[in-house]
Amino acid sequence: LGGRRMGGAVAALSAAASSSSAWTLLGVSGAAYVWGLGALWLFPATLGGFLLNWIWVAPRLRRLSKDSGAITLTDVIAGDRTDPLFSLIMRLGAVIVLFSFSFYVAAQFQAAGHAFASAFDITWRLSVVIGVVVVLAYTLLGGFWAVSVTDTVQALLMLASSLLLPVIAVLSVGGLGQLFMSLDTILSADQQSLTRGLGGALGIAFVAGTLGIGLGYPGQPHVVNRFMALENEKALRRGRLIAIGWAIIVYGGMITLGWSARVMYPGVGDPEQVFFEAAQQLLSPVMAGIMIAAVLSAIMSTADSQLLVASSAVTHDWRLGRESMGKLGLARVILLIVSLVAALLALFAPEAIFSRVLFAWHALGSAFGPVLMVRLAGREVSSRATLAAVIMGFGLTVMFHFFPDAPGDAAERLLPFFVALGLALIGSTRRRAG
Repeated sequence: LGGRRMGGAVAALSAAASSSSAWTLLGVSGAAYVWGLGALWLFPATLGGFLLNWIWVAPRLRRLSKDSGAITLTDVIAGDRTDPLFSLIMRLGAVIVLFSFSFYVAAQFQAAGHAFASAFDITWRLSVVIGVVVVLAYTLLGGFWAVSVTDTVQALLMLASSLLLPVIAVLSVGGLGQLFMSLDTILSADQQSLTRGLGGALGIAFVAGTLGIGLGYPGQPHVVNRFMALENEKALRRGRLIAIGWAIIVYGGMITLGWSARVMYPGVGDPEQVFFEAAQQLLSPVMAGIMIAAVLSAIMSTADSQLLVASSAVTHDWRLGRESMGKLGLARVILLIVSLVAALLALFAPEAIFSRVLFAWHALGSAFGPVLMVRLAGREVSSRATLAAVIMGFGLTVMFHFFPDAPGDAAERLLPFFVALGLALIGSTRRRAG
């Protein structure tokens, strides 16, 4: 945790960049391009997650982790170190992290492939390989503090692209008024509906499921570790303002870009390419290159954090210590293994970045978030209840992922979280003062 000396600006921007990834620049703009006005719900969903994390989770987690000496999220939720089930919970948490991050990082590698393929005349598979090599080499060069500082620079580049490209796109359309007039003309009736044309219970499920994305924020180990590293309350307050402002600009910008691209480029085959299409059509080659660099920044700022958390999940949470494995060391071996698995998923089992990230996001969020929130509310959760909540939150998310999609993926995003939350609450007692 970098000695728990992290300032507010670094914590805010590194946490924001780590939580956003290529999903934000490519996935959200692509969703707005396809969904139409229904994508508007992504804004309160993501902003709500930022508000939940920075207003409620961050101050409590910083104090709890400092008082208990915990240095990972799994450490926090596992509770009493003397409990017979403590080691089992820690190891189960490590397995969930490794599983989920393999899919999450695979989505980042896919996005890297799109970025390189759009800039150079090379095949997509070679582009993915190049992305894997770049991200892995970059992550191996530094530790938590180095990654957090570079994430800050990357977050600023993402912020600049989310201001510049959407503004130019709106101006190219003819202004906001002309944008919405054009959308009213070219969008289908379903795309003009805030519920994507779904009525009654299905429409409610779509809205609730989309808003449910925000519930995943507290359970992301690569994000909340920045809260644990904050230096003091002053840094937390400064970080809160910066992070929330960043989220408003970036997510609002990407939704606006997706809508503008729908008007200007109605025939884009892959909606997750509209960011690149707009950059290449609206900007000079140099500026378009900077926009591609922003995407690569989003990829690296998430992938490096996740790979570091994956290594700590094994070396710390699995209680294997820091012993070396040859010259590389155990942590670096874990980085290589997770990167290899993610690369194979990206190359041979590709999936839309939007859906792949959200699967991993909710697998983590439903496994860890409910227990964490109950503990941060001042209650002790028994080890049995913790184990049950983690298993059910993660297991139900994986199970529902293979079911036919409900509107807004409401079953996958909501039911596992609330089942796990109920189990954690039932198995909890009020924490004694002192």
